[in-house]
Formats: sequence, C-alpha cells, structure tokens
Amino acid sequence: MSRFRWKHWAAAWLMALAPVGVRAQTPTLTLRQAIDRALNGNPETAAARTDVQAASAGAAMAKTALWPRLNFTEDLSRGNDPVYVFGTKLRQQRFTQSDFSLNSLNRPAPVGNFATRVSGQWLVFNWFETQQQIRGAQLGSESAVSMARAVDQGVVFQVVQAYQAVLYAQRQLDVARHEQQTAEALVHNAQTRVKAGLAIDSDLLSAQVNLATRQQDCISAEGAIETSWAELQAAMGGAVSPRPELQPIEAKSFPDGALDGDIEQALKARPDLKALLQQMAAQQQTAKAAWSDFFPQVSAYGNWETDRQTFAGNGGDNWVAGAQLNLDILPLSKRAHLEQARAAQARAAAQERGQDQQIRLAVSRAFIQHQTAERIVATARASMEQSAEGLRILRNRYDAGLATMTDLLQTEDAQRQSQNNYWRAAYGNTVAYAALLYTTGQLTPDTVENLQ
Repeated sequence: MSRFRWKHWAAAWLMALAPVGVRAQTPTLTLRQAIDRALNGNPETAAARTDVQAASAGAAMAKTALWPRLNFTEDLSRGNDPVYVFGTKLRQQRFTQSDFSLNSLNRPAPVGNFATRVSGQWLVFNWFETQQQIRGAQLGSESAVSMARAVDQGVVFQVVQAYQAVLYAQRQLDVARHEQQTAEALVHNAQTRVKAGLAIDSDLLSAQVNLATRQQDCISAEGAIETSWAELQAAMGGAVSPRPELQPIEAKSFPDGALDGDIEQALKARPDLKALLQQMAAQQQTAKAAWSDFFPQVSAYGNWETDRQTFAGNGGDNWVAGAQLNLDILPLSKRAHLEQARAAQARAAAQERGQDQQIRLAVSRAFIQHQTAERIVATARASMEQSAEGLRILRNRYDAGLATMTDLLQTEDAQRQSQNNYWRAAYGNTVAYAALLYTTGQLTPDTVENLQ
C-alpha cells in the first residue's frame, strides 16, 4: 500500500475514533431534552403563559358581575350647617323640642357625627348582557390557551430546526476535516512524486491550492457550527454550559400520508386556528351583549346606617331599600358600540377564512416538500456511494500513474459534494417531516420521538 493511501486510511481511523473519547466525558443533549428546556425557558412560551393567566383572570372578573356589590363605610364629620345639624340630630335620634327654636335652627351649635353605613347594589336583570359578557370572556380565555399551545408548537419546531442545523454543521465539519487530512496527504504524495520525477511541479501546486481550499472549508464549517449553536441556545432560552454533545439523528424514511387527509387533520388540530375560532365566538358574544345593552335594566339597592354622637355611644339607625328601572332613551354611544362590536365580529370571520386558506397552502407546501425530501435522500445516498467508489478507483489509477492530479482533485470535489448533499438531504428530510407535523398541528414533544 502506498504511503498516500496509508495516511489516508490512518486519518480516517483517527477521525472515527476521536469522537468516542470525547463522548465519554461530555454530556449528551437529546432532542427531547432540548425541547423540554425550550418549553421551560423560551421567552415566547413564558409570554404566552402570562397571556393565559391574564385571560383567565379576565374571565373570573367577568363572573363577579353576577354578584351584588356590598360597601362598608365609616364616616366622621362635624359642622354647624343648619341643614346638616338638623338632619344629624334626627338620624342620631336625639332631636328635642328646644331644637325647634329659631335661634337653634338658624345658628345651631356644631355637631359631630360618627356614621356607620352598609350599602349594596345588585343588577337583577339586564337581558342576559352579563351572561353574554361572561361567555365571551370564557371564550377569550380558551382562545389564549389554544394560542399558547400554538406558541409551544412553534418553539418545538424552532428547536428541531436548530438542532438539525447543528448536526448538519457538525457533519460538514467532519467532512471538511477529513478532506483537509486527505489534502495534506495528497500534498505529501505530490512532493514525493515530484522528487522522484514521476510528477511535475504543477501537480504539487495544484495539491497545495487544494489544501488551502480545504483549510478554508474547515474554517467556514467551524463558523457554521458556532452560528447554529447560537440559534439552538436562543431557541432553548439560554446558553448551555458546558456545551453538550448532540444525539445523532440517523437518516430514515418517514410515513407517507394523503394530502387531503393532512389538510383535514390540520383544520381539526391546528391550535392557532382553534384560537381564532374561539376568538370569533367571543366577538359574537360581545356583539350580543352590545345589543342587550339597549334594553331596560332592573337593579335593586339597599342601605343601612347608624349615627352616633361619639364613636362608642348610642345613636339611631335607619335603612332604605328599593328597586330601579333604568332605560337609556338616547343610546347614541350604545349604537356606536354595537357597530364597533359587529365590525370586530366581521373582522374575526374574515381572519378565520384567511387562516383557513393559509393553513391549506402551508400543509400543501409541507406535504410536497416532504415527498421531495424523501426522494432526494434516496438519490443522494446512491450518489454518495457511487462517488466514493469512483474516488477509490481513481486513486488507484493515480497511484499507478494512469490519472492526473486534476482528475483526482475533481473526483475528490465530487465525492465531498456528494457527502454534503447526502447529509443535507438527510437532515432536510427530518426537518421537512417535522414541518409537516407542525403545519398539521401534530408537532408535540411526544411526536418528536418519531424523528429519532
């Protein structure tokens, strides 16, 4: 075996064995672990959860309109206003005959009063306006929950894309390093052949230029890894230290479905569409509530009060209760509010129709991309195997002096490109299948297990 071939195979064995020692000391981050970290640490998911909490609080607040309002008041006052003094003494139940004198009525002495009041109001009936507002708030809360699920699925897809990008960048770096070592061996072989008179100087120059190009490829691949790692850590919501090893996701074939079935599944399961439908239903309730506001409202009220000259002293108490009918006979603002609610309802309906079309388009695009990616993987695998065999044959011919350096370098480039094409197709196929799951509303931490 020539020295060139011996160095080539030695470099390949070193490349294969080196990661084993590293993995023994470096923790491994699986795709599922990365997703769990993202769902707990990504700012988008945190913001979606606060929206859910706010909507839930709004629904709870809307229900309070069904209950009466009770108020407790402790009031301390003092004055010599004639009307105030007259009424205060009556409420304290200490009015006497002498208080009817003109001097006492016109110029009364100052009087203090400690008043304790308990009052209440209750909206008895308002043509179901309150119930419609409560239902609208509940639908808004449910919409926030559905939207949070949509955000979670979006974050899961971000992690899958970033995770796959890191794996692909690592594969590119492995290929680039292997090619660099091969180029170094080729330079050494060219130097030996030139000294022996078996090759010309241009062969050595070509080998050196090829080595410089392979070194640049390594530098670019290292930069791509750093960029893809930054994207993965951003998707997970923060940096991971020390940087773990990622669990490789091998190329595999994913199940094929039917486009019509995937579209039907998306229209049933997409949480963002469900959130929009719930929001549209909430707008309908808002419009109904605005219409009910035109009708009379019946309310009840009551008040109990005790008045004393001193805080702990005795005094008089009184109460009053009643019912009230209220009708707005010039409801200009209510008419504008109704038109506003109807416009919001129409806007929500238009958004739902637009979302329906966008989902159909997204599913169709993802379905086609998945079908295409599956076919590309098979083609790229065959091309990689053929190019590897072609390179082996040409290396033997070059060692025997039957091929030129140019032929060898061109075949090396083709073989390297076929490797990159294969790994791009393999990881692209995984991302394409994840995109199909995402567009159909099925991308969850559990379904991600099928990607590995």
